[in-house]
Amino acid sequence: MTLFDPPAPLAERLRPRTVSEVVGQTHLLGAGKPLSRVLQSGRLGSLILWGPPGVGKTTLARLLAGEVGAHFIPLSAVTAGVKDVRDAVTEAERERGRGKRTILFLDEIHRFNKAQQDALLPHVESGLLTLIGATTENPSFEVNPALRSRARTLVLEALTPQDIRGLLERALNDERGLKDVQAEDAALELLSRLADGDARRALSTLEVAATLANPVTEEAVTEAFGKHLPAMDKNGEDFYNLISALHKSVRGSHVDAALYWLARMVEGGADPLYVARRVVRMAAEDIGLADPQALRLCIAARDTVEFLGSPEGDLALAQAVVYLALAPKSNSVYVAWKNALNAVRDSEMLPVPLHLRNAPTALMRQQGYGKAYAYYFDDPEGSFGQNYLPDGAELELYAPTGEGWEARVAERWRKLREAHGESSTQQLGTPESS
Repeated sequence: MTLFDPPAPLAERLRPRTVSEVVGQTHLLGAGKPLSRVLQSGRLGSLILWGPPGVGKTTLARLLAGEVGAHFIPLSAVTAGVKDVRDAVTEAERERGRGKRTILFLDEIHRFNKAQQDALLPHVESGLLTLIGATTENPSFEVNPALRSRARTLVLEALTPQDIRGLLERALNDERGLKDVQAEDAALELLSRLADGDARRALSTLEVAATLANPVTEEAVTEAFGKHLPAMDKNGEDFYNLISALHKSVRGSHVDAALYWLARMVEGGADPLYVARRVVRMAAEDIGLADPQALRLCIAARDTVEFLGSPEGDLALAQAVVYLALAPKSNSVYVAWKNALNAVRDSEMLPVPLHLRNAPTALMRQQGYGKAYAYYFDDPEGSFGQNYLPDGAELELYAPTGEGWEARVAERWRKLREAHGESSTQQLGTPESS
């Protein structure tokens, strides 16, 4: 072994050699579980392995191919293209002539665009290629429905701290690992927690920590690990789950939870401006007229983030999120707007009444445009007495809640409806949902 011929990384050296060595995923590999049954039958169909980084998707694909005696072609969607798929097809045809089936492993399959995924379809459908795709993204969003329908999706889970601890102990005892290295128990416990269920991260950190101290200490693990950023795919399901958790915590008026999810997003590298835009939406959707100042504050927070950037602007986001969580809640305008859109979409387009039409020309006035319109400031009573909806239309779209500022306008809303000759069949505080 020389400087120019370094050993493979610890995570690579410790790849399981058999299915029995795989750590975790007992819901797939345990007795009677899906992959166990597949291996017993020897009939392996196309699969999509969906799970977080470092849980063994690539390793599992290789082992499955070995268990069924198939030819294995690994590709990464980061660097591969349609030409590589064609080459794989040619190779699979050659192997079929030798009586051997071919498994095409496509890592990060979500990075293939629609045309590239479509290029796989006929060969997967014909059985020439058995596809095993690996992805950290939700296949429902990132894999074409046609391809998804031809492959079974299996969800791999993040490894537990106990799984990671067992893997670290194996690394210290296995002849392929760090057999001359010792580690303090506290150091292994710390690394088991910090790894976030990622075996590759745990082993890589242990390998670096072993160069800093032997036996490996907590301090060595901390130095080797670096800053602990929460796991978050900036464009994938984890990101939108965090957005959802933030929004629902604000809506539920849980200040601490809202701050926690905001911090997870910021520390995970989310675009602060995108988060700010979502916070503005929360103000419009869930606070509404219960506190009209909320929208202004959130717009100001967005401007502050744009002006200062991160991390200085993050405090403005935190202020906005706390304000929204504390604020009274009303979705009455949100519901009313959805009701209005549904009313427009679900009915014929009735003409604007003549008295409400614009009359900029003499000809239009001769046709009755604007005729008999009661101008409020000249004739308040007549203004309330005229119809503002298309003839024959009866709509009840908006219903104020009893929250905050909106509770104070509910009585005015009731009197206005009476003045217009309308009576509400809706109860305050219970607007119709759609």
